[in-house]
Amino acid sequence: MVTVKLENVTKIFRGGVEAVRDLNLEVKDGEFLVLLGPSGCGKTTTLLMIAGVYKPTKGYIYFDDKIVNDLEPKDRNIGMVFQSYALYPHMSVYENIAFPLRLKKLPKEEIDKRVREAASMLHIENLLDRRPSQLSGGQQQRVALARAVVKQPGLFLMDEPLSNLDAKIRIEVRAELKRLQRELGITTIYVTHDQAEAMSLADRIAVMNEGRLMQLGTPDELYYKPANTFVAGFIGAPAANLVEADVVETERGLELSMLGTRFPLPSDLAAAVQGVSRVVFMVRSEDVKISPGKGFFVYSAEWLGRETFVHIQAPDGTLLRVTLPPGQHVAVGEAVSVSFDYKKVHLYRPSGELIV
Repeated sequence: MVTVKLENVTKIFRGGVEAVRDLNLEVKDGEFLVLLGPSGCGKTTTLLMIAGVYKPTKGYIYFDDKIVNDLEPKDRNIGMVFQSYALYPHMSVYENIAFPLRLKKLPKEEIDKRVREAASMLHIENLLDRRPSQLSGGQQQRVALARAVVKQPGLFLMDEPLSNLDAKIRIEVRAELKRLQRELGITTIYVTHDQAEAMSLADRIAVMNEGRLMQLGTPDELYYKPANTFVAGFIGAPAANLVEADVVETERGLELSMLGTRFPLPSDLAAAVQGVSRVVFMVRSEDVKISPGKGFFVYSAEWLGRETFVHIQAPDGTLLRVTLPPGQHVAVGEAVSVSFDYKKVHLYRPSGELIV
């Protein structure tokens, strides 16, 4: 297995397009790290630099203690899985899995042993005689994974490998992938724009935007303490509520003027924003509490079985996302009052940095 370290890595393409900027990142031995972000954020460029397809414009990439900037992809001992399965249509499943081993000119008996072991791990041993055209999307993806596994690489690199699958199959293959990585203990770097995929697979997630690392942490850390407003708005479904607010001093203490009304600040939050005049207030939908009252109105309601997802319209017209607990129901148009679980609220500077 291998530790991967990126030190001040930057990639500038022809025309001055800066795809990745001063990226510092360390992937631990045996870790499953996900690069997560919107399209164009630099995550695939980062993966391809680690693979050796692109060379960094500046900075260094280490495998363990060795700089690999000039090492050819074939010499990096990596297994790659792409969004397109890239299977050879004229070859059987067996031949597709065996192909990288035949390139290495391994003995026939060793090839057969490895192919059957990899097929067994991915539960496709009964498909070895079929051609790719005879397989479902999920089966083709398992073949692509088996072809990467059979090389016994020190590092897995995966670029949106599940995005072509339908939702049900994607969840099944996701569980299989997580089990496989745990079983093999191979360091894995996985690119996706799907936060649900990232949260369910990753030991840690590196959230990227516009070529920069916004936050690196466990799924829990990213969800419960996002380091900036970008991460707060990107992680979570539904997205967190982010509301601009003025900090107002009254005879009762500091209050937030937002949503067309005012909310008193608890003492710990008030202490953190002393001297600050404007903040961005962040609260997740499950931490907004509604009760019969006035001032706010139920704008829409979606019953989802276990819980109900609603939009609440504030006096200034802003819509707040709220997830109701099981058993609580509201009607569209109903007048309500709103409160927050302040232990789970975060305040940010208008520039996006976390205050508390």
